[in-house]
Amino acid sequence: MATPLSADKLLKALRDEGLHVVEHRSWRTNNRNHKGPWGPTHGVMIHHTVTSGTSSSVELCYNGHSALPGPLCHGVIAKDGTVYLVGNGRANHAGLGDDDVLRAVIAEKALPPDNEANTDGNRHFYGFECVNLGDGKDPWPAAQLLAIERASAAVCRAHGWSERSVIGHLEWQPGKVDPRGFSMNGMRGRVAKRLGGAPDGPSDPPPRPTYEPFPGSAFFKVGRNSAIVTAMGKRLVAEGCGRYTVGPGPAWSEADRKSYAAWQRKLGYTDGDADGIPGKTSWDRLKVPNV
Repeated sequence: MATPLSADKLLKALRDEGLHVVEHRSWRTNNRNHKGPWGPTHGVMIHHTVTSGTSSSVELCYNGHSALPGPLCHGVIAKDGTVYLVGNGRANHAGLGDDDVLRAVIAEKALPPDNEANTDGNRHFYGFECVNLGDGKDPWPAAQLLAIERASAAVCRAHGWSERSVIGHLEWQPGKVDPRGFSMNGMRGRVAKRLGGAPDGPSDPPPRPTYEPFPGSAFFKVGRNSAIVTAMGKRLVAEGCGRYTVGPGPAWSEADRKSYAAWQRKLGYTDGDADGIPGKTSWDRLKVPNV
């Protein structure tokens, strides 16, 4: 039986394990504690997001959606290994799972098959969503797998747990397949090896990129309000592609779409490839300053 880590202790544990951690918005108070208990905690659960793009994935996991309010996990692990903290407390990630699996996790024994969904997992597990389409084709970069290993070990080390306290969603709830693309047995082996040594120690934050990384096409939609949109618009104007009567400003608009379509046509795209929704290649060529 373990009392959940405080926000400060979770942050310190992750950074002490060598992770680069970003505190996203008001993550310290973002939780579902009003819907049910949080704790005692018994383990760490790994998921894949079924999304692409860091910014849009982090926002989704922070906010949730109409059918499942956020937070949808405690941390989002990006492909570059950065961990974005989005929740502190009860989170909508595990759902109902098998009580036999929970007992095995508590006892730190081999997991039985998950064939029931009768126990509240959101109460007992820390959750990490890892940015991946989950189609078995989207790659798992080495940096991301290392971050999964480190994040799992960090929580286990803080609680005095072994690698047996780390499970995948597919090992908890019947019908789930995540994380798809690597073996949880293999990941537990990595965590065990890491726990056998000292933590790596706090890491230096990576240098801030000169240009804004591509946030994913899903980022550009009605209702989006971001400094990234403003910076993009200013670059489009500088390239002679501005189609604004006012602005550009932070709210994604039809003027932004028309301006970006002009940029796509300038690059040689035609028809549906010049629809005004940014793609990674055209975005990288636009060189939007980092905000």
